[in-house]
Amino acid sequence: MFAALWVLMAAALVAFRHVLLPFAIAFVVAYLLEPLVSRLCRWRIRGRALPRWVAVIALYLVFFGGLYLFGRLAVPQLWGELATLTRKGRDFFNGLTPERINEYSSTIEGWLYSRGIPLELSAPGEESGRYGLSFDLEHSIRQGLDGLSKAMKTHFFDAVGWMQKLVGGVLEFVFRFFFILMVAAFMLVDWQRIGRYARSLVPPQRRDDFGELLTAMDEKLSGVVRGQALICLVNGTLTAVGLILLRVPFVFVLSTLATVLSAIPIFGTIISSVPIVLIGLTQGLKTGLGALLWIVGIHALEAYVLNPKIMGAHAHIHPVLVAFALLAGELTFGFVGALFAVPVAGILIAGFELLHERAQRKLAPAPPPAAPNAQ
Repeated sequence: MFAALWVLMAAALVAFRHVLLPFAIAFVVAYLLEPLVSRLCRWRIRGRALPRWVAVIALYLVFFGGLYLFGRLAVPQLWGELATLTRKGRDFFNGLTPERINEYSSTIEGWLYSRGIPLELSAPGEESGRYGLSFDLEHSIRQGLDGLSKAMKTHFFDAVGWMQKLVGGVLEFVFRFFFILMVAAFMLVDWQRIGRYARSLVPPQRRDDFGELLTAMDEKLSGVVRGQALICLVNGTLTAVGLILLRVPFVFVLSTLATVLSAIPIFGTIISSVPIVLIGLTQGLKTGLGALLWIVGIHALEAYVLNPKIMGAHAHIHPVLVAFALLAGELTFGFVGALFAVPVAGILIAGFELLHERAQRKLAPAPPPAAPNAQ
């Protein structure tokens, strides 16, 4: 009976897998907020505990208040920096004349030779230097810009279709955003009831084992999901502080990018570091190297201090398993798969560790019988 119920549920999930993503995100949101809701429910007003639905409404009011302040204060700054970055990037590419490229070539070539790297950035048709190492910078840049121009003409300048997709995408995002928050609110209100219902689907003789499995999974997920969310905020804040100290432009855009991509372990860090270092290099070699060293310091702090303190030993997942989970998730489900790869890996590892521990208990030799007391 119970096995048939689980098979039926699995079949339903497979059949409706294309609509599961909003519910999965809603579950993650509810899981992140559940400790706050439980803490609010401990408050007593006139001797009565605060109902969960009141706690959820209060938490959502705070969230929407923070979202309003973010929209009023941060979004204009973000939009302004993005517009400036776009304008400067366009001006830079428009200014790549042959004379400017030759100037860059001479500067880079001199810097490389001063460090013992015999690379000549030659013009088309020129012979390579005495070391036989040459690189046609102008041809490579022009080839890249030509490919970029063709791609833009193909995909970008269809203004009507692009605007239709943009409006449709914004409307879909707004609908999904409020739908996810609504589902998460229902989950938060009935969190204990959902847990009791899940236990009722398990045979009575297995409910203790099921409860132990849920506890092990919660230990993994609380570190991976809640811990990673806190680490994202810490990384974004420290990145912003470093960029301000180094006077790197576009602080808000770059720190926001670092905050968001920190949700993807390892690869998110690498992706967010590239634009930070490149923009730092536009301010000078020392600034670029300083930005790189600052990022390395942040992630050393994350690896050796924040991860053990925030995530704890129970949530630790070996970096090799993290990399495997990220690649498998990205190849199977794209960016969304990479985003959910580590939490899913944490659940699977928790289940495997519990089964392994049970198997070791069964295979362990029985203790020898106690010797009779000497008379």
